[in-house]
Amino acid sequence: MGTRVGMGVGDLLAHAHGCLQEAAVAVRPTDRYAAAHLAALRTAAAVLAARAEQEPPGRRRPRNAWVLLAQVAPELAEWAAFFAAGAGKRAAAEAGITGSVTTREADDLLRDAEIFLSAVTRMLGLAHHPSLPGVAAPLRAG
Repeated sequence: MGTRVGMGVGDLLAHAHGCLQEAAVAVRPTDRYAAAHLAALRTAAAVLAARAEQEPPGRRRPRNAWVLLAQVAPELAEWAAFFAAGAGKRAAAEAGITGSVTTREADDLLRDAEIFLSAVTRMLGLAHHPSLPGVAAPLRAG
């Protein structure tokens, strides 16, 4: 599915890559989890920015990015639900609550955020440059 990509979309995707790189070098699982979740959020924002012009004017939009993502990109609804479910853990991780996130959870989310970014980049018709070496990019949802 081809979508016109505006200038802000590229910036959001670049920021998502940066967040993934930050997550990859984070020592604490809470920092890794929070940065990976932020990467996914920036990726979702890129989709929202790309599709914003396609939405009819006057529609009331939900404030939650994950709810909005599922509405404007139904093919990403499973991803939206997945990352929405981790928002509470992200908040706890950002607050620095020790034990709120395990190393495994942080590593898994980092990998999933990379796969999500790859899927979105391809969906938008852009070349994907992996942030993390050795991470395959199958579509999780679609």
